[in-house]
Amino acid sequence: MHHEHLYSKYPKLADISLTRALPLHVLSEINPSQSPNHVPPRRPRRAQHPSLRRYICENPFGIFTTAFPSPTFPFIQCTHISFLLDIADESSETELGVLCGHMARANPHSKSLIEHFRASAPGAPGAPLQLKQEVMVLFNSPQQHYITPKFYTETKPSTGKVVPTWNYAAAQAYGVATFFLDSKAVDTDEFLAKQVSDLSEFAEGRVMGYERTWKVTDAPERFVGLLRKTIVGFEVRVTRLEGKFKMSQELKEGDREGVIKGLKELEEDDMAETVKRRAELKVQQAKSTP
Repeated sequence: MHHEHLYSKYPKLADISLTRALPLHVLSEINPSQSPNHVPPRRPRRAQHPSLRRYICENPFGIFTTAFPSPTFPFIQCTHISFLLDIADESSETELGVLCGHMARANPHSKSLIEHFRASAPGAPGAPLQLKQEVMVLFNSPQQHYITPKFYTETKPSTGKVVPTWNYAAAQAYGVATFFLDSKAVDTDEFLAKQVSDLSEFAEGRVMGYERTWKVTDAPERFVGLLRKTIVGFEVRVTRLEGKFKMSQELKEGDREGVIKGLKELEEDDMAETVKRRAELKVQQAKSTP
Protein backbone atom coordinates (compact mmCIF):
# COMPACT_ATOMS: atom_id res chain seq x y z
CA MET A 1 0.00 0.00 0.00
CA HIS A 2 1.36 3.48 -0.93
CA HIS A 3 2.10 5.80 1.98
CA GLU A 4 -0.06 8.55 0.49
CA HIS A 5 -3.13 6.30 0.49
CA LEU A 6 -2.45 5.21 4.05
CA TYR A 7 -2.08 8.80 5.20
CA SER A 8 -5.28 9.88 3.44
CA LYS A 9 -7.22 7.20 5.29
CA TYR A 10 -5.43 7.75 8.61
CA PRO A 11 -4.13 11.37 8.60
CA LYS A 12 -2.55 11.10 12.05
CA LEU A 13 -0.12 8.50 10.74
CA ALA A 14 1.71 11.26 8.88
CA ASP A 15 3.24 12.31 12.18
CA ILE A 16 4.32 8.79 13.12
CA SER A 17 7.58 7.26 12.00
CA LEU A 18 6.98 4.34 9.64
CA THR A 19 9.61 2.38 11.53
CA ARG A 20 7.15 2.07 14.44
CA ALA A 21 4.50 -0.64 14.51
CA LEU A 22 1.03 0.41 13.44
CA PRO A 23 -1.83 -0.02 15.92
CA LEU A 24 -3.52 -3.40 15.69
CA HIS A 25 -6.93 -1.90 14.88
CA VAL A 26 -5.38 -0.07 11.93
CA LEU A 27 -3.64 -3.18 10.67
CA SER A 28 -6.83 -5.20 11.01
CA GLU A 29 -8.86 -2.67 9.03
CA ILE A 30 -6.24 -2.34 6.33
CA ASN A 31 -5.95 -6.12 6.04
CA PRO A 32 -9.09 -7.77 7.41
CA SER A 33 -8.24 -11.31 6.29
CA GLN A 34 -4.76 -11.47 7.83
CA SER A 35 -2.66 -9.24 10.06
CA PRO A 36 1.10 -9.44 10.34
CA ASN A 37 3.01 -12.28 11.88
CA HIS A 38 1.09 -14.32 14.39
CA VAL A 39 -1.67 -11.80 15.15
CA PRO A 40 -4.66 -12.67 12.94
CA PRO A 41 -7.89 -10.77 13.57
CA ARG A 42 -9.65 -14.07 14.21
CA ARG A 43 -7.21 -15.66 16.56
CA PRO A 44 -6.91 -19.44 16.83
CA ARG A 45 -8.80 -20.73 19.82
CA ARG A 46 -6.58 -21.37 22.80
CA ALA A 47 -6.33 -25.03 23.65
CA GLN A 48 -8.04 -26.44 26.73
CA HIS A 49 -6.26 -28.33 29.52
CA PRO A 50 -6.98 -31.93 28.39
CA SER A 51 -5.73 -31.25 24.85
CA LEU A 52 -2.62 -29.49 26.23
CA ARG A 53 -1.90 -32.42 28.53
CA ARG A 54 -2.12 -34.79 25.57
CA TYR A 55 0.11 -32.48 23.56
CA ILE A 56 2.79 -32.56 26.28
CA CYS A 57 2.64 -36.35 26.46
CA GLU A 58 3.08 -36.51 22.68
CA ASN A 59 5.92 -33.93 22.73
CA PRO A 60 7.70 -34.58 26.05
CA PHE A 61 11.02 -32.95 25.19
CA GLY A 62 10.72 -29.53 26.83
CA ILE A 63 12.82 -26.46 27.55
CA PHE A 64 13.10 -25.97 31.31
CA THR A 65 13.57 -22.28 32.18
CA THR A 66 14.41 -20.61 35.47
CA ALA A 67 15.18 -17.03 36.47
CA PHE A 68 16.85 -16.16 39.78
CA PRO A 69 19.81 -13.99 40.84
CA SER A 70 23.28 -15.50 40.97
CA PRO A 71 26.73 -13.97 41.47
CA THR A 72 28.24 -16.60 39.16
CA PHE A 73 25.66 -17.75 36.62
CA PRO A 74 23.24 -15.99 34.23
CA PHE A 75 19.91 -14.80 35.64
CA ILE A 76 17.91 -16.74 33.04
CA GLN A 77 18.90 -20.32 32.24
CA CYS A 78 17.36 -22.98 30.00
CA THR A 79 17.95 -26.71 29.64
CA HIS A 80 16.43 -29.19 27.19
CA ILE A 81 14.94 -32.07 29.20
CA SER A 82 12.60 -35.01 28.67
CA PHE A 83 9.59 -34.79 30.98
CA LEU A 84 6.86 -37.01 32.29
CA LEU A 85 3.51 -35.41 33.09
CA ASP A 86 1.90 -37.04 36.11
CA ILE A 87 -1.92 -36.77 36.06
CA ALA A 88 -4.09 -38.19 38.83
CA ASP A 89 -7.35 -38.04 36.87
CA GLU A 90 -7.14 -38.18 33.08
CA SER A 91 -10.85 -37.37 32.77
CA SER A 92 -10.45 -34.07 34.64
CA GLU A 93 -11.07 -30.89 32.65
CA THR A 94 -9.10 -28.74 35.10
CA GLU A 95 -6.18 -30.77 36.47
CA LEU A 96 -2.79 -29.41 35.42
CA GLY A 97 -0.53 -32.15 36.73
CA VAL A 98 3.08 -32.44 37.87
CA LEU A 99 6.06 -32.49 35.50
CA CYS A 100 8.98 -34.71 36.55
CA GLY A 101 12.48 -34.63 35.13
CA HIS A 102 16.20 -34.74 35.82
CA MET A 103 19.39 -33.18 34.49
CA ALA A 104 23.11 -33.71 34.83
CA ARG A 105 24.70 -32.49 38.05
CA ALA A 106 27.56 -31.11 35.92
CA ASN A 107 25.12 -28.94 33.95
CA PRO A 108 25.73 -25.22 34.77
CA HIS A 109 21.96 -24.97 35.34
CA SER A 110 22.23 -27.56 38.12
CA LYS A 111 25.32 -25.89 39.54
CA SER A 112 23.53 -22.55 39.71
CA LEU A 113 20.64 -24.14 41.61
CA ILE A 114 22.99 -25.80 44.09
CA GLU A 115 24.77 -22.47 44.59
CA HIS A 116 21.43 -20.68 45.02
CA PHE A 117 20.14 -23.05 47.68
CA ARG A 118 23.44 -23.06 49.57
CA ALA A 119 23.20 -19.28 49.82
CA SER A 120 19.47 -19.08 50.59
CA ALA A 121 19.20 -22.13 52.85
CA PRO A 122 22.65 -22.70 54.40
CA GLY A 123 22.92 -25.78 56.55
CA ALA A 124 19.58 -27.13 55.32
CA PRO A 125 19.18 -30.91 55.68
CA GLY A 126 18.99 -33.19 52.64
CA ALA A 127 15.26 -32.69 52.19
CA PRO A 128 13.86 -31.53 48.81
CA LEU A 129 14.19 -27.77 48.24
CA GLN A 130 11.59 -25.51 46.64
CA LEU A 131 12.51 -22.59 44.38
CA LYS A 132 10.59 -19.44 45.29
CA GLN A 133 10.63 -18.07 41.75
CA GLU A 134 8.17 -19.38 39.19
CA VAL A 135 9.61 -21.67 36.50
CA MET A 136 8.45 -22.37 32.95
CA VAL A 137 8.68 -25.38 30.65
CA LEU A 138 8.11 -24.84 26.93
CA PHE A 139 7.00 -27.71 24.71
CA ASN A 140 7.22 -27.41 20.92
CA SER A 141 6.00 -29.67 18.16
CA PRO A 142 8.21 -30.75 15.25
CA GLN A 143 5.25 -29.86 13.04
CA GLN A 144 5.75 -26.20 12.18
CA HIS A 145 6.07 -24.47 8.84
CA TYR A 146 6.21 -21.15 7.07
CA ILE A 147 2.95 -20.34 5.26
CA THR A 148 3.36 -18.24 2.12
CA PRO A 149 0.57 -15.90 0.92
CA LYS A 150 0.70 -17.86 -2.37
CA PHE A 151 -1.20 -20.62 -0.57
CA TYR A 152 -4.25 -18.37 -0.03
CA THR A 153 -6.06 -19.30 -3.22
CA GLU A 154 -9.35 -17.65 -2.20
CA THR A 155 -8.34 -14.29 -0.74
CA LYS A 156 -5.13 -13.50 -2.65
CA PRO A 157 -6.75 -13.46 -6.15
CA SER A 158 -9.80 -11.49 -4.98
CA THR A 159 -8.31 -8.79 -2.73
CA GLY A 160 -4.57 -9.40 -2.41
CA LYS A 161 -4.94 -8.65 1.31
CA VAL A 162 -2.77 -11.49 2.59
CA VAL A 163 0.53 -11.70 4.43
CA PRO A 164 2.80 -14.60 5.38
CA THR A 165 2.67 -16.34 8.73
CA TRP A 166 3.96 -19.44 10.48
CA ASN A 167 1.94 -22.46 11.58
CA TYR A 168 2.94 -24.04 14.88
CA ALA A 169 1.79 -25.65 18.09
CA ALA A 170 3.19 -24.99 21.55
CA ALA A 171 2.41 -25.40 25.24
CA GLN A 172 3.83 -23.48 28.20
CA ALA A 173 3.63 -24.95 31.69
CA TYR A 174 4.32 -22.60 34.61
CA GLY A 175 4.66 -23.67 38.19
CA VAL A 176 6.60 -24.26 41.38
CA ALA A 177 9.71 -26.44 41.18
CA THR A 178 11.03 -28.72 43.91
CA PHE A 179 14.58 -30.06 43.57
CA PHE A 180 16.22 -33.23 44.88
CA LEU A 181 19.85 -32.17 45.08
CA ASP A 182 21.41 -34.17 47.93
CA SER A 183 22.80 -37.33 46.34
CA LYS A 184 23.09 -38.98 49.76
CA ALA A 185 19.49 -38.33 50.82
CA VAL A 186 16.95 -41.17 50.76
CA ASP A 187 14.31 -38.87 49.23
CA THR A 188 16.63 -38.05 46.35
CA ASP A 189 17.54 -41.66 45.66
CA GLU A 190 13.90 -42.78 45.72
CA PHE A 191 12.75 -39.94 43.48
CA LEU A 192 15.48 -40.51 40.90
CA ALA A 193 15.03 -44.28 40.88
CA LYS A 194 11.34 -43.89 40.07
CA GLN A 195 11.81 -40.98 37.67
CA VAL A 196 14.48 -42.68 35.57
CA SER A 197 12.56 -45.96 35.50
CA ASP A 198 9.24 -44.32 34.58
CA LEU A 199 10.85 -42.13 31.90
CA SER A 200 12.63 -45.12 30.32
CA GLU A 201 9.41 -47.14 30.31
CA PHE A 202 7.52 -44.25 28.71
CA ALA A 203 10.14 -43.67 26.00
CA GLU A 204 10.57 -47.35 25.18
CA GLY A 205 6.85 -48.07 25.01
CA ARG A 206 5.17 -44.80 24.02
CA VAL A 207 7.87 -43.20 21.87
CA MET A 208 9.51 -46.27 20.34
CA GLY A 209 6.44 -48.51 20.39
CA TYR A 210 8.31 -51.56 21.70
CA GLU A 211 6.30 -54.36 23.28
CA ARG A 212 9.39 -55.76 24.97
CA THR A 213 10.94 -52.64 26.41
CA TRP A 214 14.41 -52.05 27.77
CA LYS A 215 14.24 -51.55 31.54
CA VAL A 216 16.60 -49.85 33.93
CA THR A 217 16.87 -53.15 35.78
CA ASP A 218 18.47 -54.65 32.65
CA ALA A 219 21.63 -52.69 33.52
CA PRO A 220 23.87 -53.62 36.48
CA GLU A 221 22.43 -52.22 39.71
CA ARG A 222 25.73 -50.77 40.94
CA PHE A 223 26.28 -49.07 37.56
CA VAL A 224 22.81 -47.47 37.70
CA GLY A 225 23.33 -46.41 41.31
CA LEU A 226 26.56 -44.62 40.43
CA LEU A 227 24.92 -42.83 37.49
CA ARG A 228 22.05 -41.60 39.71
CA LYS A 229 24.59 -39.71 41.79
CA THR A 230 25.59 -37.71 38.69
CA ILE A 231 22.10 -36.27 38.14
CA VAL A 232 19.66 -34.06 40.05
CA GLY A 233 15.91 -34.61 40.01
CA PHE A 234 13.07 -32.15 40.18
CA GLU A 235 9.33 -31.84 39.79
CA VAL A 236 7.21 -28.88 38.69
CA ARG A 237 3.74 -28.61 40.19
CA VAL A 238 1.95 -26.87 37.33
CA THR A 239 -0.11 -23.85 38.38
CA ARG A 240 -0.73 -22.42 34.91
CA LEU A 241 -0.98 -24.22 31.58
CA GLU A 242 -1.22 -22.29 28.32
CA GLY A 243 -0.81 -23.12 24.67
CA LYS A 244 -2.00 -22.71 21.13
CA PHE A 245 -2.51 -24.73 17.98
CA LYS A 246 -2.08 -22.28 15.10
CA MET A 247 -2.76 -24.45 12.07
CA SER A 248 -4.61 -22.20 9.59
CA GLN A 249 -7.94 -23.05 11.23
CA GLU A 250 -8.80 -19.33 11.32
CA LEU A 251 -8.70 -19.05 7.51
CA LYS A 252 -11.52 -19.17 5.00
CA GLU A 253 -12.15 -22.65 3.64
CA GLY A 254 -10.66 -21.86 0.21
CA ASP A 255 -7.48 -20.44 1.71
CA ARG A 256 -7.17 -23.36 4.11
CA GLU A 257 -7.53 -25.84 1.25
CA GLY A 258 -4.81 -23.90 -0.54
CA VAL A 259 -2.54 -24.28 2.48
CA ILE A 260 -3.16 -28.03 2.59
CA LYS A 261 -2.48 -28.37 -1.14
CA GLY A 262 0.66 -26.24 -0.92
CA LEU A 263 2.07 -28.23 1.98
CA LYS A 264 1.41 -31.51 0.21
CA GLU A 265 3.26 -30.24 -2.86
CA LEU A 266 6.21 -29.61 -0.55
CA GLU A 267 5.84 -33.21 0.70
CA GLU A 268 4.92 -31.89 4.14
CA ASP A 269 2.15 -34.48 4.42
CA ASP A 270 2.10 -34.64 8.23
CA MET A 271 1.74 -30.87 8.48
CA ALA A 272 -0.99 -30.85 5.83
CA GLU A 273 -2.89 -33.55 7.72
CA THR A 274 -2.58 -31.57 10.96
CA VAL A 275 -4.07 -28.49 9.26
CA LYS A 276 -6.95 -30.63 8.03
CA ARG A 277 -7.58 -32.19 11.47
CA ARG A 278 -7.54 -28.83 13.25
CA ALA A 279 -10.06 -27.46 10.76
CA GLU A 280 -12.35 -30.44 11.35
CA LEU A 281 -11.99 -29.96 15.09
CA LYS A 282 -12.93 -26.29 14.74
CA VAL A 283 -16.12 -27.28 12.90
CA GLN A 284 -16.99 -29.81 15.62
CA GLN A 285 -16.41 -27.23 18.35
CA ALA A 286 -18.60 -24.71 16.54
CA LYS A 287 -21.44 -27.24 16.31
CA SER A 288 -21.18 -28.15 20.00
CA THR A 289 -21.15 -24.52 21.15
CA PRO A 290 -24.67 -23.39 22.16
